[in-house]
Amino acid sequence: MARTDNTVSAPNSSADSPFSRGAQHKAKRAAILSRAAKLFNTKGARAATLADVANKLGLTKTSLYYYVKTKEDLIYQCYQSAIARLHLSLNEVEIETDNALERVLRAMERHIEISLDSLAGRGDYYAAPLELAVLPSDHRKELEDEYLRMFKRFRGYLRDGIAQGVIRNCHTTSTARALLSALDWSFYWLYEMPQDESKNAAAALRGLFLNGLAPRSAVYEWQASRHLANTDFSQGFNRDAQNRMKQQAFLRAGTRHFNRKGFSGTSLDDIAESLDVSKGAFYYHFANKEALLAQCYEFTLDQFEQIIADVEQTDLPPIKKLGAICTRIFELQNSDRGPLIRYNSITALPGPLRRAVLQRTEDTHAKLGQLMAAGITEGSIQEQSTLMARHLMVSAINATVDMDQWRKLDDPTAAAHDFFDVFFLGLKPR
Repeated sequence: MARTDNTVSAPNSSADSPFSRGAQHKAKRAAILSRAAKLFNTKGARAATLADVANKLGLTKTSLYYYVKTKEDLIYQCYQSAIARLHLSLNEVEIETDNALERVLRAMERHIEISLDSLAGRGDYYAAPLELAVLPSDHRKELEDEYLRMFKRFRGYLRDGIAQGVIRNCHTTSTARALLSALDWSFYWLYEMPQDESKNAAAALRGLFLNGLAPRSAVYEWQASRHLANTDFSQGFNRDAQNRMKQQAFLRAGTRHFNRKGFSGTSLDDIAESLDVSKGAFYYHFANKEALLAQCYEFTLDQFEQIIADVEQTDLPPIKKLGAICTRIFELQNSDRGPLIRYNSITALPGPLRRAVLQRTEDTHAKLGQLMAAGITEGSIQEQSTLMARHLMVSAINATVDMDQWRKLDDPTAAAHDFFDVFFLGLKPR
């Protein structure tokens, strides 16, 4: 029978028609958000400007203002788009399968595939929402609530999987946090990763989180933790003990503020007030806020390297050394000796200093990969991509600060094991 209505045959009647002004506006907005997301991921949301975005798109700033009001509005829209894409990925996997384990793995694989598509020019970029602190409180609260809704959906897959018998029993909040935070910096390390490794990244992720680092034939048990109170992290400071203690107090306070408020949102008055000292006391130790931030990164790396060096002196097998490093960093992050700095503020450092910090960071993180390779050689770790595994592990380590916002930390050591279990034991019942 011939069709009698002709509404579908009129292209310009559709909102998606290329002749539709609404469709053109939507396409241009998507292009702006994608280009801005790429800049925010590489240059940092704080450091990138509206002029940078406009120049990349061949627009004037005046044209850009037709779509966004301010840079903060652009950041908000980019983060809103990114979180909406996370929800869309969950919608997709829920349509594809009822198996909860598959939903977890496919949602994570989709995240990797979307990043690789954008790097290859096949899809849009999405900004990692790492600098929420720069946004007005109402926008920040809205995005945090939407992320939490996504988190609860993802955590629900873990709970469903345990009930279905396809996921081993685990602390679902800690495991969901570990899995999602492992992907936080994928936009960065996928870009840096050799192409022959990156094209297999989704498969490597599946293998790690399905089976874990420990061979399926082995029984993995966590080691008892060594208390941090016996560890001295001050060896890199050649000052008398009293000044060193004061300087470290500023570094810890500065790190807490930078982690929570970002570089631009942190004031020297807030830091001084939190320590009950004058701002003049700050200037006795640091030239300015940038100098404090730089030393916060150095202090974080000093502590990370000291933990690795201390654990490497033990006679534990490589997989147990990895477990001990993860446990002690988690304990440090959630103790009065922490936290370590989040890398969200790295773009606030001057270029040469930023590159030096990133190179030292890479050298430090590479030691975890070397432990994994040694474990594969001697059989305590099952064969897999050590580059991929250590990138995922380091991203999760970076997120262990403020874990008390996600769960009770009556026993930080047990909480550390709950968090990192998925790296060592995987998701599949053993």
